[in-house]
This record gives sequence, C-alpha cells and structure tokens, in this order.
Amino acid sequence: MRTTPELWPQRVLPTRRAWPLFDTAGSRHLETRAQAALPPGTLMRRAGLALARWTLARYPDARTVWIAAGPGGNGGDGLHLAAELAQVGRQVVVSLLADPAQLGTDAAEGLARARAAGVRLLDHLDIDDSACDLGVDALLGLGASRAPAGLLAEAVRRLNAAAAPTLAVDVPTGLACDSGARLGEAAVQAHSTLALLSLKPGLFTGSGRALAGEIAFDALDVGAGNDDKPVAALAHAGEAGSVSRALAHDTHKGSYGDVLVIGGAAGMHGAARLAAHAALAAGAGRTFISLLDPSVATGDLTRPEWLWLHSAWTDETRLRASTVVCGCGGGEAVRVALPGLLGHAARLVLDADALNAVASDATLQGMLRERAARAQATVLTPHPLEAARLLGCDTARIQRDRLTATHALVERFGAVVVLKGSGTVIGAPGRMLAINGTGNAALATGGTGDVLAGWIGGDWAQRIGRIAEAPIDAARDTALAAAELHGAAADAAADQAVRALDLVQAMRAEQAARSAPRARAD
Repeated sequence: MRTTPELWPQRVLPTRRAWPLFDTAGSRHLETRAQAALPPGTLMRRAGLALARWTLARYPDARTVWIAAGPGGNGGDGLHLAAELAQVGRQVVVSLLADPAQLGTDAAEGLARARAAGVRLLDHLDIDDSACDLGVDALLGLGASRAPAGLLAEAVRRLNAAAAPTLAVDVPTGLACDSGARLGEAAVQAHSTLALLSLKPGLFTGSGRALAGEIAFDALDVGAGNDDKPVAALAHAGEAGSVSRALAHDTHKGSYGDVLVIGGAAGMHGAARLAAHAALAAGAGRTFISLLDPSVATGDLTRPEWLWLHSAWTDETRLRASTVVCGCGGGEAVRVALPGLLGHAARLVLDADALNAVASDATLQGMLRERAARAQATVLTPHPLEAARLLGCDTARIQRDRLTATHALVERFGAVVVLKGSGTVIGAPGRMLAINGTGNAALATGGTGDVLAGWIGGDWAQRIGRIAEAPIDAARDTALAAAELHGAAADAAADQAVRALDLVQAMRAEQAARSAPRARAD
C-alpha cells in the first residue's frame, strides 16, 4: 500500500534530481530482486495500477481506450491496465497480439482480470480507432532488440495514424531502451511514456526524447539497492551549477579568471566572436581573442570589453594561466595553434575544427592523450559527425549508441566529453555518464555550439582557486552546468529557432533568474 506521494507516477522533466538510469541488464537485476521479495504477480499488478493512475491523471477525458498488447511483460502490464480502467468505468478494447496460452503467469493473471472486468478482447487490429480517446502501446518493452514486424508493426502504424494521443508503457515500441536508437522504421510516436520500475537511458538521448514525448516514472514501490548499478544519471540544474551567480564583494576581475578564445580563420570570424560573447556573459574576469586570420586588425567596437592578442598560441606563459577555447571557426588554420595549446594550456576546450584537426592527425591525438597524465584537463565538445571522425567510424554508429560512443571518446583521450545532440551525453574519466535533460531542436542553428564552448570556458575559468576540485572534476562540473543551462535557455523558445547571439543573452537571463533571491513572506 502506497503511503508516500513521491512514489506515485510523476513527471521527470524538467528535473532537479539526478535520476539514476538503468540499462536492460540493470533493470532486469532490479526486477528479479523485487520479484523475489514480493508475492507472485505483485510487481505487474503495481504496474497496471500505476499506468491507470497516470492515465486518469494525464488523460481524464479519455472515456474509450484502445490497448495494443504484445506477447511479453509489456503486454501483461497493458492487460492489468485494462482491468483497472474498466473497473472505474472506462470503455476498454484490447488487441492482444499473442497466443493467450503462451502468456507468462503474471500476464495470464492480467488477462483473467481483464475478462472479469468486462474488457473487450480481440486477437486482431480490426477496430475503429477513430472512436478511441487514447491509444496505449503495450507491445514491446524492456530488452527489445529487433524492429517490430508483422502484426506488431501494423499496430505501431495504427497507433501513430490515430488521432488520439498514445501512451507508451515503459518505452515506446521500436526504441532501444539502452541507447535511444530506433530499432527500425516502425516506432511508436508517443504523446507520453510512463517508465516503470527504472528509468532507461534510451528515453533521454538519441531518438528517445522525440519518440517518448512527455516522460513520467513510477518506481512501483521498489528502491534501488547497493548492488543495483545505474549506467548513467540524468543531469539537473542544481548538480553542478555555475559558480558565477555568487559574486563576493571584495573580489576583482582577476578573481574570475582569463578566457582565451583562439579561432576565427578567414571568413569565419563570427564563430570566435560568439564564443567570446558567451565566455564574457558567463562571467569570466577577462576575455581575450586571438584570431587565426592574420589579415584582420584587432579590436571590435561591438564588444570593447574584449582584449585582442596576436598569435597567443605561442605565448606559453599566457596559455598556462588561461582557460583556452579553441576551434570555433578555426578552419584548416587551427592546425598551427594546436601543438602549443595541447602542450601548455592549463585548461582547454576543443570544439569544431580543432576536433577535426585532431581526428586527422595521429601526433595531435597523442599530445591530447598526454595532457591527462600531466593533470591538464581537456573538454571535447563534438557533435555526432565530429565524434565519428575522432573514433574513425560513421555518424550512424555514433547515433546507434551515444553512451558507448561517449565512453569510447573518454577512454581514448582521457578527456571530459560533451557529445552534443538530442540528449547530450557528458562523460569523464572514472565518472559515471550523465545525460542532459534540457534542450530541443531550437538549438539546431549555426553558432549555438560556439556559444556552448565559450560558456564552458567562461564558467570554468571562475572555478580555479574558488572551488576545491580536482582538475577533471572541475572540468566535468563545468560541462554539466553549461550543457544544462544551454538547453534550458533554448527550452524557453521551443517553438522557434534560437539565434546564437540571442542564446547568449537567454543563458545569462536564465542564470540570473536562478540566482535571484526568492521573495520572503514576512
């Protein structure tokens, strides 16, 4: 019997909690342990009740519900849901796409409950789905490794074509719950998904956010034990928040560090300027720009606070004292700067063309790996194509398993990795992966990546000497905070593309709103 409201179905995003994420193996382990401790059938009955509670709360006007139920535990959850809804007066139709005689014990109990409650049970899809107020995807769940075929694929098509919204049970059918990749062409486009027992990483990265819709969770009154090992955690706003929100009165510009932006080859100056805008807005004490295009005079009347340097990548003293952001608009010219930066920069953010240059040069790759041994922290911010170049594969392979790709980059280069995209994945040596839950397609415009790289630099510079962290932890915390804020600023403009320079101001405004003291009621 539930006594604590926080264990009832609840929305996951936006979040201020580091939700643990379990892959198939981890979820099975948690399930097996729970089943051993509970009377037979308890867990699946709880799943049906949780689904009913979410359905009634989220879709209160859904009087007629069509449930497409598959042959496994996911279908059993759907059958228990059908019984629960029928008992409170909803009209329920179930298309059971499985042999009833082959159902497992718990699912068979759900079938018996559904029959007793008067649920209309069919063995086909020949229904009038236009008369339904809600469709439920209970076809395939945890551990599905192949694309749905035959009647299951047809059920996916019917759910997607229906005018009514679709609720997915645990994970949308056709989504790989460990990786967030589509298993094939047939995949349910859900309006909402209720994850059961554990949250799966695939819901939050790759195609997961697009297919799952609104994500909710019910732990089914089962808590994770010490031997239940998540593969990642969901990043949240408070976990590694920016340090620039608390400015001590007796500080000065030297207290907040120097950022040096190196980029802007011929015809690509804007990228470097965007990174500098972001570093300055993030709160760096001083922001320097050193363009890779020697034909451009220093100075910029639009941002007179910037300081301009010539060939700063040759100044070892400055590199050791600065947080360096390199690659934004770097072109081929960035190659001349990289050996000095990799050898001497105390803190280094590599983006865009800097990553492409490293990917194509074994010597630069070796220098990047050597930085970790010298306790010189590096943050890499690749998008999927840049990640593919760094790993010597194609983009499709990266997107098939973004968590594994992030792990591989971390292991290969000993750096903090921010694999951008839907559900940005952040990894660091010896640390658990994190998936960022903010952001949307409004970020799919030129320059937003330059803004993220610059903001990481500006935030990172301030942590030095102010927070007692190991270099790799400071780098990881900065990357987490910047990615989360970057996405949160875009979430406010989800219905339109965000222009990169406007994004800088949106991030600054979001940060200020979070830092503002809350009004106190006297």
